[in-house]
Amino acid sequence: MANQPAIDPMEQFQIHKIVDLPTFHIGKIPVDMSINNSVLTMIVGAVLIVLFFALTARREIVPNRGQAVAEALYNIIDRVLVGPILGPHGRPYVPYLFTLFMVILTLNLMSVVFAVGNIAGQSWTFAVTSQLAVTATLAVLTFFSVFILGFIKHGPKFLGLFFPSGMGVIGAILMAPIEMLSYFVRPVTLAMRLFGNMLGGHVVMSLFGSFVVALAIVGLSGGMATLAFIPSALSFAMIVALTGLELVVAVLQAFVFAALATVYLNEVVNFGHGH
Repeated sequence: MANQPAIDPMEQFQIHKIVDLPTFHIGKIPVDMSINNSVLTMIVGAVLIVLFFALTARREIVPNRGQAVAEALYNIIDRVLVGPILGPHGRPYVPYLFTLFMVILTLNLMSVVFAVGNIAGQSWTFAVTSQLAVTATLAVLTFFSVFILGFIKHGPKFLGLFFPSGMGVIGAILMAPIEMLSYFVRPVTLAMRLFGNMLGGHVVMSLFGSFVVALAIVGLSGGMATLAFIPSALSFAMIVALTGLELVVAVLQAFVFAALATVYLNEVVNFGHGH
């Protein structure tokens, strides 16, 4: 039997150029404008989101299925997160949180669908939210937007967030570095949570997909080797189960990201008082 190429579950996360475009410089920093599989996936995701709401954004008294789905997605942010956590003062931030939720949800779901293409050996597939640069960008953008908003709304008083009350002056000063560290580590945990969950799921799916093909090839040899079809079929069943699980994780991780962003906003919106 000819030697089979080594299985590399990380190959699916490699970036490939699709359209080669010129590079320009900002100072001494080169900026490559080429479109790769990651950028193409994000463009497709943006187009899908726009098309979805263009087709479902209606004001019918009796909504059709598309409008019902769109309203249900909006209510996840408006009524499940913003209302209970931020209260009435959180209404202006619904558009950003909803956009953040929809972008992550769409890219997560696309990554699960594209994972099937990866198992079939298609190089154009790409799981965008399995790329740390993407999740870190979303996390840093969200975190520092909230941090800057805190200073815009409350000025220097916002620094009181790092000085716990009820500990006295010395205790508050000693605790301030710990509070600041725990606060500024938030974008790291926010990015790593989404990245790790999506990366791990796709790696496992890729491995089981490789098992299906490799064991089926062994089974074709005949004789006792035909028994290899049994674990091959079991691996295929595992892929089906994992795909269902990944779809659940895709939705859950988008919700968790939006929920944490809402919690961070709560410290700004309701700074210094409960609601």
